[in-house]
Amino acid sequence: MMGHTHALSGAAAWLLVAPGLVALPGVTALREIPVLGGLAGDLTPIVANALSPAELVAGAVVCAGAAMLPDLDHPHATIAQTFGPATWVLSKAVNWLSGGHRHMTHSLLFALAAGFGAHLLADGHPIGRDVLVILMIGLALRAVGIGIPGRTMTSAMVNIGLTAAAFILLRAAQVGYLWLGFAIAIGCLAHVIGDCLTERGCPVLWPLRHRWLLPWKIGIKTGRAFEIKILGPLLSVVVLGLFALRLLPSL
Repeated sequence: MMGHTHALSGAAAWLLVAPGLVALPGVTALREIPVLGGLAGDLTPIVANALSPAELVAGAVVCAGAAMLPDLDHPHATIAQTFGPATWVLSKAVNWLSGGHRHMTHSLLFALAAGFGAHLLADGHPIGRDVLVILMIGLALRAVGIGIPGRTMTSAMVNIGLTAAAFILLRAAQVGYLWLGFAIAIGCLAHVIGDCLTERGCPVLWPLRHRWLLPWKIGIKTGRAFEIKILGPLLSVVVLGLFALRLLPSL
């Protein structure tokens, strides 16, 4: 599938499953307990489990970016062009380590490993966490078409500026990242599932080489009319509808 299709599917997947993440520990609030004659002096911690609107939006953007991560094994993919030579060199290295395109990175194992790694960063390594979030924002923006066709370096500079602005807004909104590992894993899984629907399939259970794909050669042909004219617009409508469903009640 094309980059924008993967990014939109990642955002849609996050908005679909985000309500199920309310069991995550959130911001701790404090309240005073009323007793006879007034209020008790003790303060009792209460865990606020729901994701805030800002975290919901941030999660959708991060998940959209994470839905591009498996294509890090493809030096000519959108992800390799996001930040110019830096991401291209990284993509070449991953391509060599994984054995080529649609191998290790297009698997359940990679999605789980990426999610677990992101969780470790979110839990105790704020600098690494912020670098990862910035990368995901940049990937999401590039995937949906932010850039100038045929101008790789100019597009990279535009992407860097917009990514920095978005990250500053998230910092200003005091977004927490306890959900980061889930967003990364969900995005990677959305990519793998999407590519399983194409004519080439994916080695979901890598290192086993068997590729999972639709039978009878009915898989989606990447970049053809169905994906561009039907699937892409349909996913855009789904994402906008889910944003409205999740955010309007909280406004």
